[in-house]
Amino acid sequence: MPDHQIKTNCCIAGGGPAGLMLGLLLARAGVNVVVLEKHADFLRDFRGDTIHPSTMQVIDELGWLDEFLKLPHQPVRTLHAQFGTERLKLAEFSSLPMRAPFIAMMPQWDFLNFLTRKSEAYPNFKLLLNTEATELLARDGRTTGVRARGPDGGLTVIANLTIAADGRASTLRAAAGLPVEDFGAPLDVLWFRLSRHPGDTDETQARFDTGRIFIMLNRGDYWQCAYVIPKGANDRMRAAGLQAFQDSLKPRLPFDASRADEIVDWDQVKLLQVQVNRLNTWWKPGFLCIGDAAHAMSPVGGVGINLAIQDAVAAANQLAEPLRSGTLTDADLAAVQKRRMWPTRATQRLQLAIQNTIIAAALADTGSMRPPLVMRLIAGIPGLNRLPARIMGLGFRPEHVKT
Repeated sequence: MPDHQIKTNCCIAGGGPAGLMLGLLLARAGVNVVVLEKHADFLRDFRGDTIHPSTMQVIDELGWLDEFLKLPHQPVRTLHAQFGTERLKLAEFSSLPMRAPFIAMMPQWDFLNFLTRKSEAYPNFKLLLNTEATELLARDGRTTGVRARGPDGGLTVIANLTIAADGRASTLRAAAGLPVEDFGAPLDVLWFRLSRHPGDTDETQARFDTGRIFIMLNRGDYWQCAYVIPKGANDRMRAAGLQAFQDSLKPRLPFDASRADEIVDWDQVKLLQVQVNRLNTWWKPGFLCIGDAAHAMSPVGGVGINLAIQDAVAAANQLAEPLRSGTLTDADLAAVQKRRMWPTRATQRLQLAIQNTIIAAALADTGSMRPPLVMRLIAGIPGLNRLPARIMGLGFRPEHVKT
């Protein structure tokens, strides 16, 4: 049986934050868009759930912030870190000049469902779930669409522009043959949940101890916990047994240590293998990568989702009119990369500096853990903690909706 075929102006592979935001903005600007999402829904745990002020600024510019903030979320207005026994306030978001000067901890499925509801108000937007883009179509050196697998079998999508927003393991990026520059990372992260009880603090916390880093994110009725470990240490920790893992966790909990015993099976602990990389060239004729497909970010600062959203806004601003009018050129695709390459590089350089100094030192398991000088200055000089809040909250080049 031949593949079912559909035609559109723009085909986006990946229904994550970048793909759905771009699809929404293009549809809103009058472009016919098809978004392909390989899963049946958005219900996957331990995804990036930090919605930063830059993303809420975009939602505010679209006129939906009040509605958005009715979704379940926990606002994070300050960030503290503990180094050994010393506790520092490193970021104060309340001074940011916007209506939502805080980080919203929100399940990513709620965020993506919100974007989907808004997108489906436009008849020129189509989201196909359970549909995975598997290969690129090309003619005369130009990408002309994708071949995909859906619930009803094969599908061919013919498109003037194909966009890979399918994550750090992007199938379409590999199919396009775009080389990836890898910068390495000295860490991996183990994600798990612990219950949250009445009387627990509300604060998102980061604790740096010799040999380990432990982070707790307030998710309302539970704590989303990140246990940062040296790169490749996951197999050794699992081989040592669950009891040893619980015992290493207990001294780091700011409440009754017995809550570590809630981890009764390794299936409750998910491994994030940290990558930091980017493409030197994000595009080829008829094809563009954005978000994690263009640049995998470290979890440092939790900025990955928000950088991907900024990519989507910049891409929509640049591409909506030429897609709508049928005048898209390679120069338009190059302009998206040019606009977003500098903030990507700047963010990754900062993440790598933090990884290779502060985090690597904490994981080295040598000597006592004291705050680095730069962090003591940030916490000690009045007003200086607004700078990391601005970098985390807004990024190096915040984008604004122009479509």
